[in-house]
Amino acid sequence: MKRWLTGWRIFTQIVDRLRERITMSMYPKGSMLPSEAALCAEFGVARNTVRRALAVLEDEGLILTIPAKGRLVLGGDKPKDEPYLYQAIARELRGEIERGELAPGSTLPSESQLRRTHGVSRSTVRQALVVLEREGLIVSEHGRGRFVRR
Repeated sequence: MKRWLTGWRIFTQIVDRLRERITMSMYPKGSMLPSEAALCAEFGVARNTVRRALAVLEDEGLILTIPAKGRLVLGGDKPKDEPYLYQAIARELRGEIERGELAPGSTLPSESQLRRTHGVSRSTVRQALVVLEREGLIVSEHGRGRFVRR
C-alpha cells in the first residue's frame, strides 16, 4: 500500500526517504536515481517539490546531477568541493602522481582507458587532464600522449 506524503514541507519527507534508500543501498553508489517524473508519480507531488528534495541531496553530496543523463548516486563520500566528475578524476590522478604510482616521465592512461575506468565522456576526461596540465603535473606531447612531468 502506498503512503502518500502529506503536511507541511513535503520535500523534506522526500529527502528523508531518498536518503534512507541511498544509505540502505536500495540505490547503490554508481547507480542512477529514478527520473523526476517517476519520483513525482511515486510520491504524488509536483515536479518542483521533487526538484527541491533532489537539490538538498545534491548539497549533501549524496547525488550528482549530470545534464541530459539524470542523477548519479555518489553514496555520500564525495567531497563537497568537487561538484563535477572531471574534478574527481583529476584528484585521483593527482594522488597517483603524488604517491609515486605514476612516476615522473611515465605515460598516463589513454583517454579511452580513463573513459572506460570512470564511465564518463571524452570531454570529461579531457577536462580532468587540462586541470593537471595547468597545475604543471603533466605534459602533452603531440602524437605521443601525456606524461608525468619530470
